[in-house]
Amino acid sequence: MENISNIVQKQFTFEEYKGETRHSLDVSIPEVLDPQYGMYVWPCALVLAQYAWTHRHELLHKRVLELGAGVSLPGVVAAKCGAQVILSDNAELPLCLDNCRRTCEVNDLPNVIVVGITWGEISPDLLHLDSMDIILGSDILYEPEDFENVLITISFLLRKNPEAKIWTTYQERSADWSIEALLHKWNLNCDNIPLEEFNGNKLRSGLTQPGSHSVQMMIITYKGKSE
Repeated sequence: MENISNIVQKQFTFEEYKGETRHSLDVSIPEVLDPQYGMYVWPCALVLAQYAWTHRHELLHKRVLELGAGVSLPGVVAAKCGAQVILSDNAELPLCLDNCRRTCEVNDLPNVIVVGITWGEISPDLLHLDSMDIILGSDILYEPEDFENVLITISFLLRKNPEAKIWTTYQERSADWSIEALLHKWNLNCDNIPLEEFNGNKLRSGLTQPGSHSVQMMIITYKGKSE
């Protein structure tokens, strides 16, 4: 793994109160402060991690894959909540894969696997993945020109794992694009989840970032065979 000096380690605490009982989880995330890497904690990752934390009972002993993991915050939260996690990022960006490994080291998660998965490519790493229960994707719908390739990968995973669910967050950056037609094309269902249902709109001090108001949460599933 390349030794990068300009790394800032950020601490995140997720918490929940049930009566007077406080449940909390601390996560450390190394950010690379170099524009060519772009490995930061963006609002979408925070919201998805919050969803994973509040739905941690659904993650226990489940097999979870994070796509386009980058700094891997949602995947690390899932792992610390008892899931068997695989982190993935672009196979052509070894620095991103290194950052996934670095995050696992910082959070003492030696059993988390890191693999390279490139949008739209049915690679050996993708083909050889074990079955999955939940797939995480933070801001994977970022560039409209990549949407088709992203959905090719999502569709492949859901056809291979027809009972799996994709938990994903995206940020509304333009009113000019929509993924509805592509979801229909690839035979996928989408349910929007209001952020209010899991306090994704009220992230506590240290979790809030500018732009988080425009983040949307949705769950994507496979429709099965067309009629």
